[in-house]
Amino acid sequence: MKLVELLQSLGSYQLLSDLADFEVKGITCNSQNVAEGYIFVAIKGTSCDGHKYIDDAIRGGAKAVIVQGSELKVPSHEKACYISVDDTHEALAKLAAKFFGCPSEKIKVIGITGTNGKTTITYLIEAILKEAGLKPAVIGTINYRFQDKLIPAKNTTPGAGDLQAMLKGMLDNGASHVIMEVSSHALDQERVAGVNFYAGIFTNLTQDHLDYHHNLDNYFQAKARLFISLKPGSLAIINNDDGYAKKLINLTQAKVVTYGIKYNVDVLAKGITFDAMHTEFILEAGLKELGFSVHLIGRHNVYNILAAIAFAIHEGIDFTTIKSALEKFTFVPGRLEKVENKKNISVLIDYAHTEDALRNVISTLREVSRNKIIVVFGCGGERDKAKRPKMGEAVTELADYALITNDNPRSEDPQQIISDIKSGIKKNNYCVIPDRREAIKKALALAKSQDIVLIAGKGHEDYQILKNNRIPFNDRKVAFECLK
Repeated sequence: MKLVELLQSLGSYQLLSDLADFEVKGITCNSQNVAEGYIFVAIKGTSCDGHKYIDDAIRGGAKAVIVQGSELKVPSHEKACYISVDDTHEALAKLAAKFFGCPSEKIKVIGITGTNGKTTITYLIEAILKEAGLKPAVIGTINYRFQDKLIPAKNTTPGAGDLQAMLKGMLDNGASHVIMEVSSHALDQERVAGVNFYAGIFTNLTQDHLDYHHNLDNYFQAKARLFISLKPGSLAIINNDDGYAKKLINLTQAKVVTYGIKYNVDVLAKGITFDAMHTEFILEAGLKELGFSVHLIGRHNVYNILAAIAFAIHEGIDFTTIKSALEKFTFVPGRLEKVENKKNISVLIDYAHTEDALRNVISTLREVSRNKIIVVFGCGGERDKAKRPKMGEAVTELADYALITNDNPRSEDPQQIISDIKSGIKKNNYCVIPDRREAIKKALALAKSQDIVLIAGKGHEDYQILKNNRIPFNDRKVAFECLK
């Protein structure tokens, strides 16, 4: 595709040098990935400014450079042409969509956003669509997958160029739907600006990522962008029990379908009961009532299931298929995932890393617990510091005993992170063991028959980040080794 054709997707732009039309071979914001005939888009990131790497990109073969703002002094001898836009994040997304043939206009893309529950809902919708004989693909926190292809996820939502390439590949290989987790960072950074969403799902909004968004209102505004972008005729599935539901409903042009466990919703769960193995509830949707018995436990998972059911009903999938898929579904990796053992204790791995998620999970376990609940947890470094004392308070308030340890401290001082956690604790039912392996080992040693040990925070992750080192670490494997 010629450069002139691609530039049509930008709407407005300013030429800072003579336009040299050429056949574009690729688009990237990483100067190391540039090849002959590429467009290089200079992105101003949180820690790096791509404008500093323009010379490297041109040496690598870039024939056009997209810059932000018009103040850049363009050398007259340069072989590449320079184009200025107001926002290079948005420009990258739109150029990539056009370059790959606007794949999201030819495939049904479902965007899921919210603080908690996104990953579980992708798995549930995927299971239902497969049961219905369709071909779903998933782009999410754990991995990107379609048919027999599985790629470990670097980000919940990929960068704009990678995302469009992925959508094109999934389309070309016959995918009927793409179920995608959409993070607040991705929305704020315009990574999905070139995506035409068939449906958007909102789970909930609680405190997280305030290191990036600074306050809850900014965090909400980022999430809301998905629903503002939905076109008339698309679908907005919204958790009506969340305090932000009404705001979202007023902001979207899409057809709204609500779900919840309170009344006055389109898709309702009532008569909820659960034990350590199952959750049962009665689904009420329109004039239809149907009983469900599923393997996922807890009210927070009922919300996730309702979101998936709401979408499936909209797709015209029959209730028998929906029920069959959900009742066969067993678990999501790293979400209340069980570690089998012969000690008669329940060892569970969960990704809960916010106050709300921890409260949901521990409260669920309290309702099925026959004895004590022991929790191993920490907080990530270089992330929202304000949630640390709240997480410490929540765990020690709801659990019988807590072991505070390292999560991914990154470049922060682990002792300072632990000190932040401790500042919110009002009880004396905890200890501090910074080494995560030792903390898990100690928790399992403390546990007696019929106790529950919850290892929280990292879930599916198979690494730990200490300073600049990414070392192999998997909570499930470590727990299994300690139990042996």
